[in-house]
Amino acid sequence: QVQLVESGGGLVQAGGSLRLSCAASGSIFSIDAMGWYRQALGKQRELVAAITSGGSANYADSWKGRFTISRDNAKNMVYLQMNSLKPEDTAVYYCWSYRDYVQYWGQGTQVTVSS
Repeated sequence: QVQLVESGGGLVQAGGSLRLSCAASGSIFSIDAMGWYRQALGKQRELVAAITSGGSANYADSWKGRFTISRDNAKNMVYLQMNSLKPEDTAVYYCWSYRDYVQYWGQGTQVTVSS
């Protein structure tokens, strides 16, 4: 089992920045990929960005150039730096990991961007 705990969400004005953090614990050895999904109200959960254990990052087109994912394997942490935030970025953001063909999810952290 892998446990994921997010932090760093909150309320920010449009144009501002937030940094989300996710701490992984439990059976973290050989976690393949970690990343961030988001779910806006009334919408399906969707991928924002993911990063492999080797540091290869992949972004959904909507967030390329504004969001940056990074990972600290020594600390078992993954981060999402969100810049130039827009009201449409408002959502619950979930940390995600993939290990041995199993997906794990955090409890989510709310990000609200006011106009």
